[in-house]
Amino acid sequence: MKIVHSIADLRGALAGARKPAFVPTMGNLHDGHLALVQRARELGDVTVASIFVNRLQFLPHEDFDSYPRTFDADCEQLRAAGSDIVFAPNENALYPEPQAYKVYPPTALADILEGEFRPGFFTGVCTVVMKLFACVQPRVAVFGKKDYQQLMVIRGMVRQFALPIEIVAGETQRAADGLALSSRNGYLSGTERDEAVHLSRVLAAMAAQVRTGESIPDVENAAMETLRSRGWQPEYMTVRRRSDLRAPMDAAEPRVALGAARLGTKRLIDNVEF
Repeated sequence: MKIVHSIADLRGALAGARKPAFVPTMGNLHDGHLALVQRARELGDVTVASIFVNRLQFLPHEDFDSYPRTFDADCEQLRAAGSDIVFAPNENALYPEPQAYKVYPPTALADILEGEFRPGFFTGVCTVVMKLFACVQPRVAVFGKKDYQQLMVIRGMVRQFALPIEIVAGETQRAADGLALSSRNGYLSGTERDEAVHLSRVLAAMAAQVRTGESIPDVENAAMETLRSRGWQPEYMTVRRRSDLRAPMDAAEPRVALGAARLGTKRLIDNVEF
C-alpha cells in the first residue's frame, strides 16, 4: 500500500490505472469505512482511500480542532482492508490558496434536514468531494448510506456535472445491538453508548408504524417525544421519500425514516429505509 501526500504523487501512483475506485474519509476509521473499502476493491482495478479532515464542512462551533486524528491506526486498517493507495494531503496540499470557487448544491435538497441544522455543510462537502474527484479521477466512488442525505447530494452533483463516476451506496454497518457505526461514537460515555442505540430503535419503530398506515405527522411527533422523554434533544425525526427527501405522496413510494438528535453534547444521525 502506498501512502501519498501530494496531488502529483497521487497521480504518479495512479498512472496506468484503468478504473480507480475511491473511498473518501476523514480518518478515525471504523468497520463501516472498511466495508466501503472492501466494496470498492470489488469495483475497480486500484483502490484509493483518502484521509482528510475537511475544514469547509465544519461550522464555527463544531469539532474541527478536536476531531480525532488517528493516522497511523487508520493506515494499518486500510492496509488490512486491501486499499492500494492512501491519499492523505494536508490543508496546504489540497487548498494551496483560499478555496474561493465552491460548489453550492440546490437548496431544495441541501437546506433541509442536515442542512437546516448545519447551514453550509453540504457546500463544504460538495466542494471537497469535487476537488478529491479531480485529484483521484475515479471511475467509481463508494459512499455509505449512514450519511443518507450526503449520498443523495453527491449523486446529484455527479449527475448534473456529467462526471464519469459511478456512485455506489454502501450499507450502514451496525454494532451487534443495532447502533450505526460512526467516528463520533467514540465521544460517547459508557452510559451514553448504552442509550445511543435507541435512536435506531425509534427509527425502526417509525418505519413499522407508517407501514401499518399510521399518520406520518403523528408518528414523527411521537418519535420526537419518545426521545425527549429519554433525555435526548432531537432535531428531526421524519419520514421522507427516498427519491428526493420530500414528504411522501403515496404509500407505495420507497421511503426512509431519518433522524438526528443530541445525546448530551454528542450529535448522532441514523436512518432506516422501508
